[in-house]
Amino acid sequence: MSIRKRLTLILLSMMVLTCFLALVKGYQKSMHHGESLLDDELKIVAGVLIEQPLALSTDAVQVSNNSAQLLYQIWQNSNLLSGSSSLTNNQISFSEGFQTANVAGQRMRVFVMSKNTRKVIVAEPMAKRFELAEAVILSAMLPMLWAVPLLAIFISFFVKYALAPLTRLSKQLASRQANDFTPINWQVTDEEIKPVINRLNDLFKRVETAYLRERFFASDAAHELRTPLSSLKINVHNLASKQSNSQNHQELQAMSQGINRLSNIVEQMLILGRTQPEQWQRQFSEQSLLAITQQVVSEQYDKIDEKNQTISLEGDDFVINGDEFTLTTLIANLLSNAIKYTPNNGQIIIKLASSNNSYSWQIDDSGAGMTEEQKERIFNRFYRVGGDQHPSGEQGAGLGMAIVQHIIAIYGASIHLANSPLGGLTVKVTFTGVKSD
Repeated sequence: MSIRKRLTLILLSMMVLTCFLALVKGYQKSMHHGESLLDDELKIVAGVLIEQPLALSTDAVQVSNNSAQLLYQIWQNSNLLSGSSSLTNNQISFSEGFQTANVAGQRMRVFVMSKNTRKVIVAEPMAKRFELAEAVILSAMLPMLWAVPLLAIFISFFVKYALAPLTRLSKQLASRQANDFTPINWQVTDEEIKPVINRLNDLFKRVETAYLRERFFASDAAHELRTPLSSLKINVHNLASKQSNSQNHQELQAMSQGINRLSNIVEQMLILGRTQPEQWQRQFSEQSLLAITQQVVSEQYDKIDEKNQTISLEGDDFVINGDEFTLTTLIANLLSNAIKYTPNNGQIIIKLASSNNSYSWQIDDSGAGMTEEQKERIFNRFYRVGGDQHPSGEQGAGLGMAIVQHIIAIYGASIHLANSPLGGLTVKVTFTGVKSD
């Protein structure tokens, strides 16, 4: 839940709770004041009735009062002079003053007044008092209850306004490029936002330093190693051509293999340093994935033929916006891995498929496959399945899949590893929204 929604709900909850407490308190106070006013009214009515000039007669005057909002009796000694028809002719035995009792089948507030030989009993239903209190409190609280939805809109608006600096900061960070470490140049007056921006600028500075150090060290070191490695290759080749002793020849051959492996590591490190998204997206153009795949297969076919493997290419061609070098490197690394870890007489299948705005390139092999733990670590630099003790005996630098991951990031694509129906590994790369017009 967003901060805006949380704050709005908290404020609204507090307002509703406050209104409820005010309603209860108001109801209590209304009942108290209402009772005082109605008690005074009963006193006045009793005072008026006790002064009525009624003569003693055989039959008491009975007044019909169907609404039963006010009942009374006027007694002269033990004789009933007048009274409400709903009351019995018997004198109701109440002490003088106010009391609450059941009269005529309902709860009533009773007031008894005596003067000389006269006695007046006045009774009023308690329900009348409750209705009056409810009417007063509802008339006072209903406008407030109706105002709650309007207040919710105002609260939501002002919370959004108060959180606008955070929203603005979030949009600025979301629109930044991965390699943009420039400080946030934004003057704010909010005391809560200032330290956040300062901490972010400090973080950008530290990350930029680490990023540049990591990025250029490997590429610079690899570039400097190229020249001595090339010189070593030439010298080893010249020595091998002059040596006739088979033992020396084997030693030179082992040395040559080591140099070739080191050269491969250097080339992979250079490629890794070049596969940065911002460098390639500016030069995208229409690329046929089928044509690039066919070219890569033809370049590596000698390795396939050497291991007597069968390879097939299935599916229809599709064109995407991309760069030939990065796509070639991506497919070459994935195909090279499949060839390395597929045994002799094994099978490799490459599939191209498209669906709506999604385009996939998939390779299956009949190799040994991977465990779930290996799949999680395969994109780590210098990690190789089984290390140099892999049953295939293949040599490598452990950088191929790290390069693949860099290229995947360039295209905003996704890569999925799974067990292949052929018994080995399935690698599926999905491109979304990169098809050319």
